Amino acid sequence: MLPSSLAAAVACALTLLSCSGGSTRPPATQPPTAGTVTVTNIDVGRSLGADKAIADKTTTFAPTDTFYVAVNTAGSASVTLAARFTFGDQLVTESTQTIMPNGPAVTEFHASKGDPGWPQGDYKVEILLNGASAGTKTFKVQ
Repeated sequence: MLPSSLAAAVACALTLLSCSGGSTRPPATQPPTAGTVTVTNIDVGRSLGADKAIADKTTTFAPTDTFYVAVNTAGSASVTLAARFTFGDQLVTESTQTIMPNGPAVTEFHASKGDPGWPQGDYKVEILLNGASAGTKTFKVQ
């Protein structure tokens, strides 16, 4: 028979061992990371193809042309894309789309103006991805 103090020490040691690193619970797992989407290319032009890509790429427009923008993305997640068209420092128009690509995708934006058309000068379209600038393209009307 063990002296009571030795028995107590052994019981304490066994209790400590069972509570420390010997746990059989699986380690906590990290939540899955959200997918990411990146803008890979921005094109401007006068018309679109069936695949939403620019069919007639140009950086020079007539006053009555519609500005088309094709934004190529890669990745997989739900994101918000916006196209902000400006003339000098003046906002012309802005439009937003929520997309959920699963790999490479093309998103189309456009801006048109009725009679008498766009004023001549320099324009820019800025693409925003979840509110952050993802790139710009400049073009002109003449």
